[in-house]
Amino acid sequence: MHQYPDAPAVARALAPDEPVILNRPHAAARAAQFFATKFPGKSLYAVKANPSPDLIQILWDNGITHYDVASIAEVRLVRATLPQATLCFMHPVKTASAIREAYFQHGVRTFSLDTQEEVDKIVAATTDAEGNPAKDLRLCVRLRVSSEYSELSLASKFGIDLADAGQLLQSTRQVADWLGVCFHVGSQAMTPFAYVQALERARAAIADAGVVIDMIDVGGGFPSCYPGMEPPPLEDYFAIIHRHFEALPVAYNAELWCEPGRALSAEYNSLIVKVEKRRGDELYINDGAYGALYDAAHVAWRFPVRHIAREETNDNAAIDVADLEAFSFYGPTCDDADFMEGPFMLPAEIKAGDWIEIGMLGAYGAAMKTAFNGFGGGDVVIVTDEPMASLYTGRPDPRVSDNVVSLR
Repeated sequence: MHQYPDAPAVARALAPDEPVILNRPHAAARAAQFFATKFPGKSLYAVKANPSPDLIQILWDNGITHYDVASIAEVRLVRATLPQATLCFMHPVKTASAIREAYFQHGVRTFSLDTQEEVDKIVAATTDAEGNPAKDLRLCVRLRVSSEYSELSLASKFGIDLADAGQLLQSTRQVADWLGVCFHVGSQAMTPFAYVQALERARAAIADAGVVIDMIDVGGGFPSCYPGMEPPPLEDYFAIIHRHFEALPVAYNAELWCEPGRALSAEYNSLIVKVEKRRGDELYINDGAYGALYDAAHVAWRFPVRHIAREETNDNAAIDVADLEAFSFYGPTCDDADFMEGPFMLPAEIKAGDWIEIGMLGAYGAAMKTAFNGFGGGDVVIVTDEPMASLYTGRPDPRVSDNVVSLR
């Protein structure tokens, strides 16, 4: 894989007509080291955020040993990439064949669930040919909690209601060698208080069940920096989670887990797109709703952007916000829904033939690309500069044309 100093160097060396994904291995390594050393428990990478084998290997090399896999395809992928990793099948609804393969072929012992039917399915699928039930199951009951403090809700699809959780915990305890409680506060939680509420709900469920709990998994939701979404430092989240975990009625040796996806992968990728046409304040670009910009189209997510002119310029110069205008994007397909409202703040003189770097696409960006309408190709390269926003560097990037700053 070719290596360049930054996005302008890539654009001018390749003059790409297709989108180019820029990988920053050093940014992913830094994020992994941060969670591995500062989170007061185990950090499981949520593979769905970005299933790149290169990224998974980087995270492993920098201290992430546990992986939240949500499908049998992810189980196979991570096991093939990391033979020694601990895999946890954290999708609450799984096929019996997926459970069986994960348990017997890939060494998975940890499964999540939110119904009695799923408990029964896991027990049946992990019973051996002689009819002996598994004695080493590590089962996690998922609670439904609020997503009110997060930008994207995950409160409706999974999780058992608090009123029913006690009975399910009691039933699961009977077949589990090791019992956990897990939840997910939603994606991009903008305040640590989101976890306080969820942990209080976990406390109530444990008290009602009256069973020994061996693990609390606070899930994902740890945020990254985007325009208009500058969260508190991650250390604040860790401190509050640890303090409330310590007060729970759990086993003396109970473990604390989390499942970061976005926070570990967002800074790993950015994307170079080409402006094919300008119509007023609308730019037609060569990636969009069916590519890496799914979130920009479908949930109106704003990403940091940086103009790269075709002519040689001082790309490292600071941007004067007064010289920027608000633009929206159309993607390359024939679908009218291939539209990203933004606003994306770019220089007024931007024109067809120029390029744009779009940052913070490591989470749910490259992973969402499709080949709809024949699009979706392009190169992947490595760049060595810093991501366009970061919770880990402590420095804003003066080249970024949006008010995205690091708070640490």
